Amino acid sequence: MTLECLQNYWWLLISVLGALLVFLLFVQGGQSMILGMKNESEKELTINAMGRKWELTFTTLVTFGGAFFAAFPLFYSTSFGGAYWLWVLILFSFIVQAVSYEYRRKAGNVYGTKTYDIFLFINGCVGCILLGVAVSMFFFGAEFTVTRGNLLDNSAPVISQWAPTHGFEAIFCWKNLILGVAVLFLARMQAAMYMLNATGHDDRFAARLRRSTMINGGIFVVFFVWFLLMILTADGYTVVKNATGVDTVTITPYKYFHNYLQLWWALVALLLGVVLVLTGYCRTIFSSTYRKGIWWTGIGTVLAVLSLFWVAGYADTAYYPSLIDPTSSLTIHNSSSSQFTLTAMSIVSILIPFVLSYIWIVWRKMDSKKLTPEELADTDHKY
Repeated sequence: MTLECLQNYWWLLISVLGALLVFLLFVQGGQSMILGMKNESEKELTINAMGRKWELTFTTLVTFGGAFFAAFPLFYSTSFGGAYWLWVLILFSFIVQAVSYEYRRKAGNVYGTKTYDIFLFINGCVGCILLGVAVSMFFFGAEFTVTRGNLLDNSAPVISQWAPTHGFEAIFCWKNLILGVAVLFLARMQAAMYMLNATGHDDRFAARLRRSTMINGGIFVVFFVWFLLMILTADGYTVVKNATGVDTVTITPYKYFHNYLQLWWALVALLLGVVLVLTGYCRTIFSSTYRKGIWWTGIGTVLAVLSLFWVAGYADTAYYPSLIDPTSSLTIHNSSSSQFTLTAMSIVSILIPFVLSYIWIVWRKMDSKKLTPEELADTDHKY
């Protein structure tokens, strides 16, 4: 495979990992709702249902970051090394999640379950919003510069320079927060749907879950449509490599709108994803017996997020625009590893379908029996 084919292939793999991560954030969505639950039995049911899946979300996040590091190291050094306050807050929120599930029910817990419930709530809200902010930067850019010549400077071999606030400016950018809020309420909606599908419950709890689906799904639709309108009308950077080897960067009005027209498969994925999400949402809130909405919205979420990654990275688009120096913007071509590294990793990537199959088998096994309050009362393995 040529270097260009390998770069496109690895952006596709990263897109798949990113889409799966957004779907699996329903675990964080469930955690964000536990402090508002007055019924202790329902709270314990929710925490233990999410506890069965939290490791899948965490593992996908780590794999997503690792794949980015291996395939596009310049992005990793620029974003993770520059906007470190953003990424430190994300990682800290996931660390307290792991600690909470591990120690919440430990014998001799001196902090009480309430403290760890607050930690889970923090991870549920902060994790979703800040991951949405991080993805939104693919479209609305960040304040950084890249000077490759600095690599030869022995005194300071740092090629990426960031704004003095090192990621705080991205967190408080209202455009980025639009997607962050959309991700949070998507996760909350899918958490309610997952609880309907994976647990045995009385009619009152089911009614509350459907009402939660309706409210959180409605808020998600508003913010997602808002974000979609923003990117379809936004300017983007088109980067073309000249024969001299120097990239030419031009600001293109309605760049992402034109990308959807050019990349017709991305447009099909977006439209199909929206239809599937709305189908699962409507069937769940309008039927008092339907419980499988999570699969409609889950597949729809994956397709919609895939389309966003595709229009952000393909068609000679800068997937990480620099707001300070457009020529420093990152593309899948100027930020990737060498052809040898990408080829070696591509051989390993053949194992991905087997890993996904294993996850699917484990998922089905874990959810083969509905989780009920009676089952929790009879088991020693509780979160």
